[in-house]
Amino acid sequence: MSDWRLLDTGVLSGAENMAMDDAILECRAEKGTPNTLRFLQFKPSTVLVGYHQSVEQEVRLPFCIDNNVDINRRITGGGTILFTPTCLGWEIFADKTAQGVNELRKDLGKLAELICSGTVAGLKKFGVDAEFRPKNDIEVNGRKISGTGGTERVDSFMYQGTLLIDFDVDLMLRSLRIPVEKLKDKEIDSVKERVTCLKWELGYVPPLDEIKKALKEGFEEVLGIELKPGGLLPVEESMYRERLTHFKSDEWVHMVRRPENTQGQVSAMRKTPGGLIRASLALDVPGKYIISSFITGDFQVFPQRAIMDLEARLKDAPIDADAIRKIVHDFFSETGTRVFGVEPEDFVNLILEAAKKTAFVEYGVSLEDSNHLMTVNFMPDELDKQTFDYVLLPYCAKSVDCDYRWVEGCSICGDCSTSDVYEQVQNLGVPVRTVQNFEHLMETISEFKEKGARGYIGSCCEAFKSKHHDDFVETGVPMLLVDVDDSTCYDLGKEHDAYAGSFEGQTVLKNDLFMHIIQTMWDRKHLKAEIDVE
Repeated sequence: MSDWRLLDTGVLSGAENMAMDDAILECRAEKGTPNTLRFLQFKPSTVLVGYHQSVEQEVRLPFCIDNNVDINRRITGGGTILFTPTCLGWEIFADKTAQGVNELRKDLGKLAELICSGTVAGLKKFGVDAEFRPKNDIEVNGRKISGTGGTERVDSFMYQGTLLIDFDVDLMLRSLRIPVEKLKDKEIDSVKERVTCLKWELGYVPPLDEIKKALKEGFEEVLGIELKPGGLLPVEESMYRERLTHFKSDEWVHMVRRPENTQGQVSAMRKTPGGLIRASLALDVPGKYIISSFITGDFQVFPQRAIMDLEARLKDAPIDADAIRKIVHDFFSETGTRVFGVEPEDFVNLILEAAKKTAFVEYGVSLEDSNHLMTVNFMPDELDKQTFDYVLLPYCAKSVDCDYRWVEGCSICGDCSTSDVYEQVQNLGVPVRTVQNFEHLMETISEFKEKGARGYIGSCCEAFKSKHHDDFVETGVPMLLVDVDDSTCYDLGKEHDAYAGSFEGQTVLKNDLFMHIIQTMWDRKHLKAEIDVE
């Protein structure tokens, strides 16, 4: 049984905890510190974005600033979390050849399961029936009680987790921009139905010392080690003090920024087994080359800065599928980069999805407006081959008190954006359908397919399209979707009402863009028909 250090650093700020993480990992990589289990806590409450995430995209900044919620960035990947004083963090710092982990160092999934088993074993000492849930969660009866993630440096790695002792649901919802695209896999009706904490499971909050003792014993049993209390080494203390200023800086906290100027940029978003990925490409004026790229998301990547290196390789790359595919695959092959649950081809497809939006310029659509267009089974780079036979609209764009809110049709009264679209589209002789709920949508698409429809133009929010992307692909029906113009059921936390067809709010269609696309494709369709006749 090997000796490890048990390091309890108590309550620190977000910047202090992140600086300490970096210092200990660096010293471990330089062989200057022992394998370690660290316990940590935060005060004040702190929002921590993942290493590759944008604060602006993930955090409700005004609320956090007004309510003394600190904001910082982890040195590990993954999603955004809220760390309150009623959460306990645990971290493993170890050499990759350490007892119990060396044989798993090339299999990230098995390594995650092994280390999480330490926390699972500790929770079982309280009678809590916890278990590991791939890819990196610990759950109790299907509800998440601990999220985990890691990074590596040279021959050492760090793996960390957050144990929810008590849980402030309201503070989390107000602090974070919850990535609603994740909701499909977990099939939940509320935050409380997918998250739990020790207090909810036990009916009381155990003393903190007892929780730490249980986790210590759990890790000792699973890893076959003995943990001996110890403090920071002088070299760790020195490095921590030296790096603290950096981890307090805006340069660190806002290292990944949402591009401020969206003109000349195209973007796309996809959900993968490893997490959400967003790609924004800044293009030259003709849209032939990538000037710069921004790839963000809640995925975990090893080594830490690999995504920045990939972005560097994409600089000046031509907008060409073969060229981009070669750059991405060569990068992963040559560097040995690994992204948990994400394949190189996922990055290729995402980049190409964004890049192909430049084709909409031929429709008289600006690159900025092209980001409000989403395609499935549709080739924007082969526009002359695309056509449509139906227009599909969401019921939530109709007035809440309209007699047609929950049924097919429209009185064309002029009181909502749906009315305007109905009138203009019917003048073109194109059938218009209104979708009442998700099942109705899928039934309608199946009907289109049976009738031999060549495609349809519709409208929905980006979150809905991302969540159901795979469902849409499986239908095989080409679809061009236009984003809505204001707050959606997802923004309001009512996505399950919308799924069932009972959302009481009202959205607004992007009528100018929507009708421009419909009219342009309709004109091209009939011009082509005339040319074919001649």
